[in-house]
Amino acid sequence: MSETKNETVATDVTGRLDVAPPVDAVEATTPGAMEYDYTNFYFGAGSDPFALLQPFDDWWREVKPAGYYLYELPLHTAPGTRVDVEDTKTGELRRNLVNFASYNYLGLSYRPEVKEAIKEAADIYGGGSSGSPILSGTTALHRQFAEEIAAFKGKEAAMIFPTGYSANVGTIAGLMRSGDLIVADQYAHASIVDGMILSKAKSRFFRHNRPDDLDRKLSGFDGKKLVIIEGVYSMDGDTPPLAEIVEVCRKHGARLMIDEAHSAFVFGETGKGVAEDQGLDEEVDIHLGTFSKSLGGQGGYIAGSHQLINYLRGFSRSRFFSCALSPVVVAGLRKALELASREPELRTKLWENVAYMQQLLHDRAVPMGDSTSHVIPIMVRDDARVFAMGEEIFREGVFINPVKYPAVGKHKSRFRMSISAAHTREDLEEGAEKIATVLRRYGVCP
Repeated sequence: MSETKNETVATDVTGRLDVAPPVDAVEATTPGAMEYDYTNFYFGAGSDPFALLQPFDDWWREVKPAGYYLYELPLHTAPGTRVDVEDTKTGELRRNLVNFASYNYLGLSYRPEVKEAIKEAADIYGGGSSGSPILSGTTALHRQFAEEIAAFKGKEAAMIFPTGYSANVGTIAGLMRSGDLIVADQYAHASIVDGMILSKAKSRFFRHNRPDDLDRKLSGFDGKKLVIIEGVYSMDGDTPPLAEIVEVCRKHGARLMIDEAHSAFVFGETGKGVAEDQGLDEEVDIHLGTFSKSLGGQGGYIAGSHQLINYLRGFSRSRFFSCALSPVVVAGLRKALELASREPELRTKLWENVAYMQQLLHDRAVPMGDSTSHVIPIMVRDDARVFAMGEEIFREGVFINPVKYPAVGKHKSRFRMSISAAHTREDLEEGAEKIATVLRRYGVCP
């Protein structure tokens, strides 16, 4: 534990900082196994690495049917606005659920043009790359796609990674070293935290969207400094005060990296992301994003100067030692990027849908966070009952994910809603009403 002014701050295993409530303010939770979570099994006594497996398995057998089964539910359809989902608790296939769980923000993953591009690539390249990018895994599609991403982002060069996770880990650990300093927003994604750990640099976290705290964390350090923020924070849906953060970075001579996983291709006049939207695209040194969110595919990228990309080509171990992204996936992504660039009306429709859903939830007194994006947190703040609510929402016909500690802070449990340009008004109305109906039963909304 550490002290910052008069607030007690704890950093959990995810790297998330949370203001710890007074002990007497913490409400009792459901007795039994549901009082525990993954963090209770992170450390164990004894000399056998397998010592934790049996107690964890005993716990898991009890809590899985009590709510944890709501994770990893198999879809039997494409991640569209309506999905068929297997209920692993009952064995039933629940059909035509309104889908707020998948990203696919522009509805591109199942577009006929994307699927056709994938089929054509499979005929030429087969299923996989069968090699790392530096050996046999790079195809003409990979090279073309990297050039297209660089052009789209307006940068000198770009590099493609197998996943967004590997892009963060490879970029951060590839650039920073022991003795350097990395300061990230406290709500940074786990892949950012893991990259910080692997870099062996000194790591600090500043309070969420607080440039003044960033200033304090950077003060007094004379070595190499990297600040990491996100374009849209995945659990809260809010965006950073980029101008103030840029000013602090300039003051301290720190480089700035932005992870636009949830904001690239949807924010800004041309879809470049939050940095473009806030008019500060050129003030960011490293632009990182993923293809699994707005483009509905898989993989990640970094974009920046030729020198940055050339250096990381040799030092990003997560890319260097991984099999390259499948060429059939790359083919689909190239077509998705083309559609996203050619059809700006998709972004217009997305933001119309976001505004409409926010109004629907507001009218039903459903508690929302401070989202300014297509990621809308429904704040139930009831760790003990969030799974029970999730189960009822699922049975009502809505597919949406419950989220609790350690993915978010204790007593900040929520449902994370993802809005797509492909949702119809009927989808949104039906989903909002069914969610509100269940939350009323639990007294979350009147």
